[in-house]
Amino acid sequence: MSERDELPLDCVIVGAGPAGLAAALKFQELSRTDGDDFELAVLEKGSAPGAHSLSGAVVDPRGLDELLPDWKDRDPPIEAPVGRERFYSLSERRAYRLPVPPPMHNKGNFVCSLNRLTGWLAGIAEERGVEIFPEFPGRSLLRDGERVNGVRLVDSGVSKSGERKGSYEPGADVRAKVTILCDGVRGNLTKELLRGVPSATEGRNAADYETGVKELWKVRPGSFPAGEVIHTLGFPLPSSLYGGSWIYGMGGDRVSIGLVMGLDYEDPTFDLHREFQRFKTHPLIAGILEGGECVRYGAKAIPGGGLYAMPRLYGDGWLLAGDAAGSVNMARLKGIHLSIKTGMMAGEAAYRALQAGDTSEESLRSYQSAFESSWAHEELSKTRNFRTAFKKWSRPRAMIAVGIQSLLGGRGVFYDRLDHTEPVHKSLGAPRPPREAPAFDGKLTIDKLTDVYHSGTNHEEDQLPHLVVRDPDLCVSRCTAEYGNPCQYFCPAAVYEFDEALKLNPANCVHCKTCDIKDPYGIIDWVTPEGGGGPNYTDL
Repeated sequence: MSERDELPLDCVIVGAGPAGLAAALKFQELSRTDGDDFELAVLEKGSAPGAHSLSGAVVDPRGLDELLPDWKDRDPPIEAPVGRERFYSLSERRAYRLPVPPPMHNKGNFVCSLNRLTGWLAGIAEERGVEIFPEFPGRSLLRDGERVNGVRLVDSGVSKSGERKGSYEPGADVRAKVTILCDGVRGNLTKELLRGVPSATEGRNAADYETGVKELWKVRPGSFPAGEVIHTLGFPLPSSLYGGSWIYGMGGDRVSIGLVMGLDYEDPTFDLHREFQRFKTHPLIAGILEGGECVRYGAKAIPGGGLYAMPRLYGDGWLLAGDAAGSVNMARLKGIHLSIKTGMMAGEAAYRALQAGDTSEESLRSYQSAFESSWAHEELSKTRNFRTAFKKWSRPRAMIAVGIQSLLGGRGVFYDRLDHTEPVHKSLGAPRPPREAPAFDGKLTIDKLTDVYHSGTNHEEDQLPHLVVRDPDLCVSRCTAEYGNPCQYFCPAAVYEFDEALKLNPANCVHCKTCDIKDPYGIIDWVTPEGGGGPNYTDL
């Protein structure tokens, strides 16, 4: 192997999503205003900014208003402003309309594709001189104890002549005085950091996660107006489980439809993709999709623990923002505006520290202070016990508790910051017979592999595995008897198969991170594949 190349920077941002791009834009704005010339770059593992970006998405414009006051004049990729809103409780065959819960009111918000919104933000950043490097995945952090000094990139299986070879060329080391991690939910670098800096999560609740699966449908002309919003709870999820659905009208007679499920469930055979297909057979949903066609698919984990599960946001040479920091408001089903706001504050903190010539933990503490006095913190504080209510009670009682929380400014009923320290992968119970899957007709109900095709996922087949099972013998020696090998169910992309032995299909992986989160023994590590590998989301 040859020596690693080194790229020295003042600040490196990992992840060209809303948080990373907001951090870069704010950093660049301050640098231009003050006439400084700090070296900044954004690393992105996808083939282009937005290729791995997935959300519902209804966007609160508050973050954009602050980041780009003239954003409405820049031809933003908005599908439609939110119009009519409906909220239903579903039984297997009936739909009962309920008042829309106040936190979910969407007046003034807009429906969009996060994939397109991210690409649009990246274009503005590049216009302003920000260097974005797609297909530059970070494999590990460059650390000196708890000090972060940059990022080591993934080794390449392509020689410098461009030919595939058996040995791997070492990736570069990107050295930086400040590293801003915006690598998304359960990002591999953030995971490494938090394991290496245990004080960053001390006194916090254990992180809660959900996984959402989504399809984009082309529907009959005029059957579902752009900007119309439906949310549901109930079918196909029992009342003991946390989750719900969305249906959003997009332009061009397209519908965004998805199902979200909390990953603290007990049933090892629970299959979110299977239940999503069952969900579409409900008369309300089937009526919307009748005569239409599924054109896109994706899946993504969500950091849903709220304010009390967020780690410390700063340390010696590092900052966290966006989903990597857990800045999602699950009560509102929104996080994009919070990603933008945390990204802006992280970008400013990094810039001020570099300007002062001090990137120590003490210097970067200003970011935490800025966050705690911001509207983002105020918003998250009002829903700080939302997820805890669904841990304490089944859905009907939890909904009552959440209503009382809203009247008390976020304080829980008989509790506030109930510490739950068990990670979600500890929640699984004994194996049981799996629920029968619906018949996949290829029209309304679609099997996993066909949906993976709709995601545009592609990986080089002969690269080093990016799904690392650290003790595969455990899958046979214990997991079969204790849990029935739940990986074959919880993965929404058919990556894991089990027939007397574990078989991996990493080429299917849509980078949702569910396996890294839910594996009952915590032995699956999702790491970044070679640059550009993974889904290629379009309009999702």
